[in-house]
Amino acid sequence: MAYRLGVDVGGTFTDLLLFNDADGSCWRHKTPSTPHDSSEGILVGVRAICEKAGIAASDIEVFLHGTTVATNAVLEGKGARVGLVVTEGYRQMMQVARSLVPGGLAAWIVWPKPEPLAKLEDTVEVKGRLDAQGRELRPLDEADIRAQLQLLKARGIEALTISLMNAYVNGVHESRVAELAAKILPDVPVSLSHVVLPEMQEYERTLTTVANASVRPIVSRYVRNLRSKLRELGMKGRISLLRSDGGLMSSEASEEKPVSLLMSGPAGGVTGALWVAKNAGLKNILTLDVGGTSTDVALIENGEPRLVRTTDVGHLTVRVSALDVKTVGAGGGSIAKIPELTKALRVGPESAGAVPGPVAYSRGGTVATVTDANVVLGYLPENLLGGTFKLDREGARAAVQKVADDLGVDLYDAARGIIDIVNENMFGALRMISVQQGYDPRDFALMGFGGAGPLHVNAVAKLMNSWPAVSPVSPGVLCALGDATTRMRTETARSFSQLVSRSSDAQVVTMLETMRDQVQQTLLGEGVAADEIELRFEADMRYAGQAFEVPLPVTLDDFVAGTGLAGLNATFHEAHKRLFTFSMDTETELVNLRAVALGKALDLPALALPKGDGNPIAAKLRDHQMWATGGFVPGVIYDRARLRAGDVIPGPAVVCEMDSTTVILAEHVGTVDAFGNILINPA
Repeated sequence: MAYRLGVDVGGTFTDLLLFNDADGSCWRHKTPSTPHDSSEGILVGVRAICEKAGIAASDIEVFLHGTTVATNAVLEGKGARVGLVVTEGYRQMMQVARSLVPGGLAAWIVWPKPEPLAKLEDTVEVKGRLDAQGRELRPLDEADIRAQLQLLKARGIEALTISLMNAYVNGVHESRVAELAAKILPDVPVSLSHVVLPEMQEYERTLTTVANASVRPIVSRYVRNLRSKLRELGMKGRISLLRSDGGLMSSEASEEKPVSLLMSGPAGGVTGALWVAKNAGLKNILTLDVGGTSTDVALIENGEPRLVRTTDVGHLTVRVSALDVKTVGAGGGSIAKIPELTKALRVGPESAGAVPGPVAYSRGGTVATVTDANVVLGYLPENLLGGTFKLDREGARAAVQKVADDLGVDLYDAARGIIDIVNENMFGALRMISVQQGYDPRDFALMGFGGAGPLHVNAVAKLMNSWPAVSPVSPGVLCALGDATTRMRTETARSFSQLVSRSSDAQVVTMLETMRDQVQQTLLGEGVAADEIELRFEADMRYAGQAFEVPLPVTLDDFVAGTGLAGLNATFHEAHKRLFTFSMDTETELVNLRAVALGKALDLPALALPKGDGNPIAAKLRDHQMWATGGFVPGVIYDRARLRAGDVIPGPAVVCEMDSTTVILAEHVGTVDAFGNILINPA
């Protein structure tokens, strides 16, 4: 039998989900993350889940992994020392950057400009130049190039970026510099801008390639180390990593282009939510992925997640396709504190993480967290992970009591305040990807997952007025499910940069067909069969003179038929009006074209539950007290594994399972659908 294993490494737990492709049966496991070396926690989890399933690691045909290694390297400033080779006259490109300053009015007064990933002293110029059409204006001076590369070697660079003027049209000069670098710096990985991002705009192309070079050594070491350990364990199957855009890439490809992994971790939750939504019959979904450290939110419309052309990690913005995921520092481990200056309660973004963790985890934590507040209010029972993880209720009460004493309020008011603030933080993130993008949240359901998502999804749905609030089966390992159910993906892009009125459908067809052949060959090289490859095309458009573009889907057949540009124009005006409330009677410009190749979609079956009679009494564990407005009220704790399709659960109630806990508030009711998802609505 064929098995596939999805693995998602979070800040607190590493989640694993093992699928049997033949019948859809699955096994799940959570193990504490090992931040010093993520592969250690993964190997512990792989051994445990194989033992649960009664299989050997060699039975796993596909290993699929979402990772935050690249993200953390950028956030923590632990990337490699990057040497940068640019065209003569452009040495200060990274320092000049763009004039945009984040923040509100007068933010520039207090904004500390981030240090470029490639320092000025590690940047060298080389002679030689191509024009905008890719024709050689001045040849390369190879003696000069060798001298400049020797300077970088003396500086001890660990990675090299080559980004020359107009290389996106013709990469011949960059390739020649790379050949010379291979001789002078044989052990230094080289990233070429015309390979990483063959698009116009020199700064964005250079920044993206420098980011790729910066994380490349640390990602390569991690991937090689993980692959080696898995092979030693006996795993012989394919090892793939999740890209920022929700697709998969081989572990070997990820070593070459790790910049595509910057949003790998959050992408797993969105792809998992897509699989659940399909089975639940839901097309419009807002996702709420709440972990121990942060909350990731995204929007899915008509079964398609929103994609953006830029990836933001801290102060870094690179031009790489990614799912439109927003992150806030609000999770189960978020620390409640009272700053000396304001004396007002704050929650997050600092987190207790996996170590020492919340006080209730009994791992040395001493400060109150969101998890501790949930324990105090009765939203979290004493036992987690199927009874193997016991919570310290008295420790949680003592930690939250310190906050209450500092505020001068009752214990339960302090705990409720912590929960209210973290819910508002999640609400704010959801507004960013819905209301601020022109979407009405009342047209969407809200799906909560991650270890703490189902704890908060009902309360946040009340704030958003997004119904139903959905708690999927195995919400704590949904990101691992996303890793296990996604498909291979690759893409390439070309700059077109021409007014639509001066362009022809035939010009576009030529470029699309060239890119189509390229992405097809890439997937064929990664073992995807030709008849399993799906092709998609995209275009970036803008009004002439605008400084930003709107990405739009396009169809090759339309351009072959001669109707492509006219249809694309109409689509652009509509999209611009929805995003910005207006459109203009102005010339439009086609800026970039992209081709995307996707492997076969995995048709993993969802297991249907036995039909019940609507009464969840068979799943009842015990009566329970839960905090509601003004005091404790009677509630019930249920075992999710014993629920049946059609069961109706009146709130207040707590539904427990191995990897998460779902809270149904008073005056709300949860209904179990055919596949075990709990759909919560106002009573």
